[in-house]
Amino acid sequence: MDAIERFADHVVGCDVDDLPPAAVRAAKTFILDSIGVGVVGSAGPWVEELVASLSGWGAGDDARLLVRGTRLPAPAAAMGNAYQTHNSEFDCVHEGAVVHPMACVLSSVLAEADRAGGVTGPQFMAAVALGVDVACGIGVASKAPLRFFRPGTAGGFGAAAAVAKLRGFDRETLLDALGLVYSQMCGTMQAHVEGSTVLAMQIGFNARNAVVACDMAARGLRAPRELLDGQFGYYALFEGDRDLDPVLTGLGRDWRIAELAHKPFPSGRATHGIVDGVLDLQRAHGFAAAQVARVTARVPPLTRRLVGRPLKPDMTVNYARLCGAYVTARALLTGGVGVDDFSGDALVDPGTLTLAERVEIVADDNPDGNALVPIAIEVGLESGARHYITLDIVYGNPAKPMTHDAHLAKFRRNWISGAVPLDPARGEALIAAVDDLETVADIRALIDLAVT
Repeated sequence: MDAIERFADHVVGCDVDDLPPAAVRAAKTFILDSIGVGVVGSAGPWVEELVASLSGWGAGDDARLLVRGTRLPAPAAAMGNAYQTHNSEFDCVHEGAVVHPMACVLSSVLAEADRAGGVTGPQFMAAVALGVDVACGIGVASKAPLRFFRPGTAGGFGAAAAVAKLRGFDRETLLDALGLVYSQMCGTMQAHVEGSTVLAMQIGFNARNAVVACDMAARGLRAPRELLDGQFGYYALFEGDRDLDPVLTGLGRDWRIAELAHKPFPSGRATHGIVDGVLDLQRAHGFAAAQVARVTARVPPLTRRLVGRPLKPDMTVNYARLCGAYVTARALLTGGVGVDDFSGDALVDPGTLTLAERVEIVADDNPDGNALVPIAIEVGLESGARHYITLDIVYGNPAKPMTHDAHLAKFRRNWISGAVPLDPARGEALIAAVDDLETVADIRALIDLAVT
């Protein structure tokens, strides 16, 4: 039996009543958070061009894009919303899996729910939680460094599982859907290395492919079965070493949605530990950015590879969000990192660039190719003083969480920062609806609130 069959049995066999309270709370939290991130992402780079492209790729009005409300075929709507949800690097992440599951999963199930109508809140929660289980379980099992963009690849499996759950697929049809999404899987880390807009687009590709896969499976197209363990399966081609046994044993017990980490800042999660550490030191010792002579962050090799990129005088927004030196400088200057820190003026600010040149990110000898912690930070001041901190847990992790108030404040800021201003009263209505998701009769009511 290929391991994908165990995941399929989990998806078919579980429903909302199987979710423990922690998973229900997390599902509500990250559904709301991800919608808010999708709203702010509507103002991101290349969204206008993407909407124009999607609108020219065939007729259909199945589902809507967040904010603009543009009606598109469901696969196209999934792609557009997934891109919007990841393009600001503000979406939640499973740190152990190195997967941002909600961008792919939520965007696909929103498109399916909008197309189908009548999807209830409990059905929606179950589909989202199960999709996250599949995406993050596949990611957690990998013991190899990233070669392909795992939020897109593993996210595609999760999105197909979630859409299939909404559609009530039996085991065999679900396996076909998973095989069909695997056959379309894409996304390499080269886009990350170059700071390309295509990085977020790769999540969009896989969200689209998940909906397409379920449509084709529903019509009876058979697909390969040895998707994870086969000679040319996912781990052989996309990943490498893996250990699936603990993941499979924990299905139905270890709900991955309750393990997701918030992103307090709109930058790569690998920047968050450095930002968290320098801000802790700044609060504790009261120094100003102008007093900083040097920041040295000793980080796991994965963190160094993800955000240790060199500073450039002509950085794009995408490049800067994943440049640890730039993000750290903005944090020291402003006391945090927000969407405005990646505006055109901020990217060329001489004070920011000068301070960023004083930030050094060095790889330690951590043998875990997927580890983001621990992080050791030294801040040296012009006075000669030295301040140190080591972090094993980064702000936003469930063990060091954002408060509920901070979570809502993030959502409210994002709600009014999209391409088109949304009514704050509708944002409050969405908060209330998600908080009481068990009583929602049709998820389209939530989408109605998030479009103009």
